[in-house]
Amino acid sequence: MVRHGQTEVMTRTVALLRGVNVGGRKLSMAALRDGLTEAGCADVVTYIQSGNAVLTAPSSAGSEPDAWLSSVISRIAGFDVAVVTRNASELDAVVAGNPYPDAGGTQLHVVFHAVAPDPSIVASVQPDRFAPEACTLVGRDLYLFVPNGLGRAELPVALDRAGRRAKAPAGTSRNWNTVLKLQEMLRE
Repeated sequence: MVRHGQTEVMTRTVALLRGVNVGGRKLSMAALRDGLTEAGCADVVTYIQSGNAVLTAPSSAGSEPDAWLSSVISRIAGFDVAVVTRNASELDAVVAGNPYPDAGGTQLHVVFHAVAPDPSIVASVQPDRFAPEACTLVGRDLYLFVPNGLGRAELPVALDRAGRRAKAPAGTSRNWNTVLKLQEMLRE
């Protein structure tokens, strides 16, 4: 939230939903848009069925937009939905910080976390064992380079197992095409 004089201007945000429209956890994007609008969000647009919404949250969302949105979206969906948010400058930093500039499309994924994962979780899987797959943790975001696609990749599976063993909060992954589209949508 930014204050200009006496007026509050809420920041445009992308909400990245974890675990929707997979494994029987269905949430229509139309219902998501309608529910978020009813909850006071403005200019709500969604992108593809994997759970991406660009919105302006109401001031009632407070200083914890992830928790507020998770609560609202869980009510809409009828099941718990974890949400990670990024504003335009944060998503710009993700794009600018890409450690794999020659990769793109579906070879590059970003796992967005609400809080930075412990780097020891990444180190524990010994990522070099999975070459040519690679990963780099930058702040709260984990970049995954999977040259043969995510479906056949072994490194993300090992990272997920290590995170579960460490009882670390899971993140939510988006391929590079989606990251770039969401960055564009934040500017519209």
